[in-house]
This record gives sequence, structure tokens and C-alpha cells, in this order.
Amino acid sequence: MFDDIAPVYDRMNTIMTAGGDGRWRRAAVEATELGSAGSAIDVACGTGKLSVALADRVGPFGRVVGVDLSAAMIGYARATTGDIVQLEFSVANALDLPFDDATFDVATIAFGLRNLADYEAGFRELARVVHPGGRVVCLELSVPRPRIWGTVYLGTFRLLAPLVAGLFARGRTYRYLPASLEGFPDPATLTGTMIRAGLRDVGYRRLALGAVALHVGIVGPG
Repeated sequence: MFDDIAPVYDRMNTIMTAGGDGRWRRAAVEATELGSAGSAIDVACGTGKLSVALADRVGPFGRVVGVDLSAAMIGYARATTGDIVQLEFSVANALDLPFDDATFDVATIAFGLRNLADYEAGFRELARVVHPGGRVVCLELSVPRPRIWGTVYLGTFRLLAPLVAGLFARGRTYRYLPASLEGFPDPATLTGTMIRAGLRDVGYRRLALGAVALHVGIVGPG
């Protein structure tokens, strides 16, 4: 599915969020607190938009690795991000990252957690490749509160996502997107998942009137 939507993924996101996706990525980059020459892994990186923003943050003496299970997404990321010396992309499974323990300063995952078979295992793997004291940052869709607003939001989302995707001949594929939110943990529950995965000082804030949540956790001692 993600191989199929790779060519239209960025345009679809910008249209459906009215440009908000760029602001949310900037918030995620700020939440990493990365400095010059820092290192980060961007898991489920898709076409690499967040990876590029992280690379800009760490500069030419830093290192950013973007990984995704979709070979087409990785191919598109490599083809469109240009020659950024501190940035590399590879195909990899978020639940079995091909990196040693404590390799990076930060791990990020943006709008990819919903696609993992096991959220807690995903956070454990993100934390594993980050050194103690480093950060795990998760940017993900959420359902707004109160409940009545959340119901209206989900109903609108179910209609809007495939309708807009139909403009790019991907309407059937994009029915998955709103469906993936049904049963997904709310931000408070996701905080508990991160804590069980070994992260500490976990906090979150809601963005876009509650339609997006930004979680940050600190990796504890090994």
C-alpha cells in the first residue's frame, strides 16, 4: 500500500492538513532538542520530510538515518532529498532495527506508529538504539476531545481522506487512513505504553485542536 502511494504521499498530506503537517514536523524537531553534530534515526520515515528537517538541525557534522519498510518510500526519499552529506536512507523494519544499542542521540517516528503491529515493542526498539538520556519523539494522529467533537472529526475524516485521495486515483487506498485511528490509544494511554517500554519523564502535548499528539520520552540507564 505504501509503495503505491509514495509518489503522491507528500501532496496528499499537505492538502488534507491544509499545510499543518509542516508545522507539526517543526514542532517534532524542536522537541528532539538536538544540537549541531547530533545524531538521529527517523523511523517509518516515509518520503523523508522529517529526516531532512532533522538533518538541517544537526548540520554537516551530524548524522541522520531515515528508515522505512517500504522500498518505494525509501527510493522516493533518496531521489527527492538531494545530496545531504549527513543524511542517509535504508529499508528496515521498525521492530527490528539494524543498529547497535545506544547508537543515536534521538529517535523519531512521525505518523508511523499506527502501522506497527506492536506499539510497545516499537517504543522499546526506538529506545534501544538511543543512548541513555537521549530522547524518543513520537508525532501521531489522535482523536480530539470532547467525545462529540471526536465523533464529528472521525466522521469527516472518513469522508474526506478517500475523497481527496480520489483526485490522485488513490481513493480506495486512503480508506485505510481514518480506519487506522479506530481503536488507536489516546495520548494518555500512549504515555503509559511508552513508560512500559522503559522510557521516563514521558509527556505530551496536543496540536491541531487535538487532532495530533506530540509525545516525548527520555531513555533511562541501560
